[in-house]
Amino acid sequence: MTNRLCAFRFPNGEACHSPPLLDGNYCLMHSPEHAKEVQDARRIGGLHRKREATLSVAFDFEGLETVDGIRRLLQIAATDALAMESSPSRSRQLVYIAMAALRILEVRAFEQRLMGLERSVSPNSAQLALPIFDVEQELLKPDDKEQHDSQQTTG
Repeated sequence: MTNRLCAFRFPNGEACHSPPLLDGNYCLMHSPEHAKEVQDARRIGGLHRKREATLSVAFDFEGLETVDGIRRLLQIAATDALAMESSPSRSRQLVYIAMAALRILEVRAFEQRLMGLERSVSPNSAQLALPIFDVEQELLKPDDKEQHDSQQTTG
């Protein structure tokens, strides 16, 4: 079995590395028969990005990269769930939101404890700990280290 590649060539001459459709020589993105579908998908993708940006501003949501962003999403979900008619589904949603919120609180507590520990062992702190390794020993090459060790025992 050979690995076929799309026959499309970019303006710089580089080949498209996608596999072609089963019934053609081009991948979906470069197939002339599917140009309308690809154009529609691109348009919908653009609309989706615009909608995402609008909703992010409207809900003051910055994304899931930070604990605060995740917390904000949970607040939005909790508010929406509380506005729903009382039902088992609503109750399940609220329980899931509460469990996720508890997990965020755990992560935040661990993060604060870790920051405290890191500050306590920081080389910038007032009390510097004794070095763990003998710096001179660590900087020597293996051959030099053997010589240095023999000089230490004899001298």
